Amino acid sequence: MAKSKWEYVKGFEQEEILLPGCWIVIRLDGHSFTRFAKGHDFVKPNDVQALALMDHAAQQVMKEFGDIRMAFGESDEMSFILNKASTLYGRRKSKLISLIVSCFTAHYIHSWGSFFPTKQLQHLPIFDGRAVCYPSDRTLRDYLSWRQADTHINNQYNTCFWSLVKSGLTGAEAQDTLKHTQADFKNELLHSKFGINYSKLDPRLRKGSIIIRQGKRKADEAGQPTQADCLAADSVVVVAPAASKGLEVLHVDLIQEGFWTSHPEILR
Repeated sequence: MAKSKWEYVKGFEQEEILLPGCWIVIRLDGHSFTRFAKGHDFVKPNDVQALALMDHAAQQVMKEFGDIRMAFGESDEMSFILNKASTLYGRRKSKLISLIVSCFTAHYIHSWGSFFPTKQLQHLPIFDGRAVCYPSDRTLRDYLSWRQADTHINNQYNTCFWSLVKSGLTGAEAQDTLKHTQADFKNELLHSKFGINYSKLDPRLRKGSIIIRQGKRKADEAGQPTQADCLAADSVVVVAPAASKGLEVLHVDLIQEGFWTSHPEILR
């Protein structure tokens, strides 16, 4: 191809290549999603259909990009974990972020009507994205543990906050009531004042969504129950409008060793 005299401007382009041999996490977050949720009358403190839509869009991204080993989502956030040996798009940071975020956003918009058939999309959702490299299995697991702990902390606070608001307190009064309080206080508040046993709430809300690729396990092939079966007993899998083949959505504890023992294929 002939070159033009203006082609020199390509020299100003810079590509950041993500470190080799590291797990890549692409995390996207909703931009101004409090306003978006309010504009679409999302149920407080949690809109299960909105969470299911997030899970659905994430599954479509995983179907598009096979190097994604798993995803973890909460609220308006989703983390995609790419194989540490991945060479997808030369591990170019901007390419990976832009493609994954745009793919997710496109499927979120495209599938909106399936999850909210009676609500028109009033304005477009916007997601930002970042990429972080984690050098070992341990640091990746710590990252995911951090995000799941954050899910619990935020959900416990929001459950208390909106219970207080619905009981008649203003937002400011509810914030003052919860200021500097610990988990035990919040659990007791929910139980004694509102009859809510926090530990019995939908695991989707307390633990977030873990999306993995389905695979055979030795114990499964032997016809014996696995630890995954026991974990799944505490899970609620929302599949709407239809499950994505080859993918599984779990709402279980990934901080403890049991999850990783049951799913060794994730870190291989």
